[in-house]
Amino acid sequence: MSDLKARLTEEMKACMKAGDKKRLSVIRSMLAAIKQVEVDRQKQLTDEEIIAVLDKQVKQRRDSIAQYTSAGRDELAAQERYEMEVIQAFLPQPLSESEIAELIDAAIAEVGASGMQDMGRVMGVLKPKMQGRADMAEVSKQVRAKLMS
Repeated sequence: MSDLKARLTEEMKACMKAGDKKRLSVIRSMLAAIKQVEVDRQKQLTDEEIIAVLDKQVKQRRDSIAQYTSAGRDELAAQERYEMEVIQAFLPQPLSESEIAELIDAAIAEVGASGMQDMGRVMGVLKPKMQGRADMAEVSKQVRAKLMS
């Protein structure tokens, strides 16, 4: 069992003992998502693969928050924000804006990118380094801006 999955399991047990049903529900949904991917792929996931699954869940919560907010459903948006915060607690420390900019510059130099046709190669270098530590949609916008200038 990966370290991250073991940590989630321990946190689930702690929530059960403490009677924290709201947090327990989020952790159970995280474990269920991990288990679903493991069943689909028929293998145990590594920490990096689990981070990718959790990162996807954060992205889903972000999209839901935007939809609920635009529909005026603030109580549902607040629930999604809470769930997103719980999930993010298990992800690696987010990168700062300057760290993201440095990684983008390094990736562009590494692949010798000269224009938009190199976007996929640059993102291919960045994704493993930033998965779970930065919003890849925002990173993509920044890369596009740098390649177009």
